[in-house]
Amino acid sequence: MTENTGYRTERLSAANFHHLPLLDAAVYNRTVPEGFYQRKYNTAYTGLERIGFIAFSSDGTAIGYYGVIPCFLRYRGRQIISAQSADTMTHPGYRFKGLFVELARLTYALCKENGIGLVIGFPNQNSYHGAVQKLGWKMTDTMSCFTIPVKTIPLEKLAAKFSMQTLYHRIAGSILKKYAVPRTDIGNPLLDEGYGGIDRNAAYMAYKTYTFNQVIRLGGGTAWVKLRNGLVIGDLRVKDEEFIPTLKKLRRLAALTGTRQLQFHISPGTRMHALFTRNYQAAASFPVLFQDLHSGLDLTVFKFSFADIDIF
Repeated sequence: MTENTGYRTERLSAANFHHLPLLDAAVYNRTVPEGFYQRKYNTAYTGLERIGFIAFSSDGTAIGYYGVIPCFLRYRGRQIISAQSADTMTHPGYRFKGLFVELARLTYALCKENGIGLVIGFPNQNSYHGAVQKLGWKMTDTMSCFTIPVKTIPLEKLAAKFSMQTLYHRIAGSILKKYAVPRTDIGNPLLDEGYGGIDRNAAYMAYKTYTFNQVIRLGGGTAWVKLRNGLVIGDLRVKDEEFIPTLKKLRRLAALTGTRQLQFHISPGTRMHALFTRNYQAAASFPVLFQDLHSGLDLTVFKFSFADIDIF
């Protein structure tokens, strides 16, 4: 435990996990599913767990959190222990007090102690400035987002409006499961292209079930998808000649599940980026940032799709 002026910090542990949903509710005004954070930070398959810190006020209220998720990168046959910057939360009553920077620095020191030499980040607009200007993150890419409209009855939006999301996801999930294949079938197509990327081994794919997502096969294509404001494609494994037929099948599947759009995010320079760009309009998406603690790697060799981001 580290004492600071006005607050104290503790490393994330089994004893303080229960504070994260409370802080999440205060920051985002939402309720996360029971056990969500325990599942999200259960990275025992890497040999490392709970790499993060919580800040508490003098009365024991959680007022800030920063954590990373250990993972393996792979490049040219080499497996590299790394981590992804994940949740950053500061209680509304304690902003602009340096909590984000303090908790981040404590977390990076813990990463170094545990042999993590590289941290990946995909920040939103609220975190980008602090990451780059205050913590020295380096940007290598801006991912592209492709949004494809789908004509259907907007069941997903109606379910949210009338608080019937549980029923909706049960029904829509049963539709997706009809096309399910083993989760390991998707692999990481970016590694096949010679890029570095997330090592999606069987243990990683089992870990990535902390939110509902499904690997499905539609004709000649295999897609990793989830329902979140549309049918989101986390990644896609498909031959060039099967690309358009597979996208048509995905649009029909989105219509069946009552979602009004397909969405896909991918790093530029990749084969899938080129295929989407030929057929759909791109928009700027997540910046790809790195905190290089001591890896010494060429960071430009690493590419990502939306499935690699912790919110998928």
